[in-house]
Amino acid sequence: MITQVEMKKADATLRVCNELISLQTEECLQFIDMTDSVRELVQKSEIRSGLVNIQTRHTTTGIMITESEPLLIEDLKRTLQAVAPHDVAYLHNDFTIRTINMCTDERKNGHSHCKAIFLKTSEAVNIVDGVMQLGTWQRIFFIELDRPRQRTVSVIIMGQSE
Repeated sequence: MITQVEMKKADATLRVCNELISLQTEECLQFIDMTDSVRELVQKSEIRSGLVNIQTRHTTTGIMITESEPLLIEDLKRTLQAVAPHDVAYLHNDFTIRTINMCTDERKNGHSHCKAIFLKTSEAVNIVDGVMQLGTWQRIFFIELDRPRQRTVSVIIMGQSE
């Protein structure tokens, strides 16, 4: 769904479109290439000059622009696993002392939060002549750092349509 807010100032019209993308992840450290989905939303928005911001809505996921090369993706996974291994004793996982932000189906995921500090929650990409200004090898990835589940990404596209 595209919603728009138009503001006129000095003969310029700012258009803002927002979308939610739903994803079903399948495993921890899954990299999902969202580039084509975001590109379609940019085209649908009809914004010619502006920005697209892609933001995860979860604390145990990340958004990253990187190359879609399988060996590089494996290296990135290994690096994240090395800096925050699954089997370390995290205070966040000690449910005998933790009392804040607990769910009925709470799982031990301290490793996921610790991996997340090395990633961003959003990426912004320039739009020129209706085209995202990604480099030759750049792709937009959603990264699952926890367990398989339904996830949501918020996309805001803003700029001028003329």
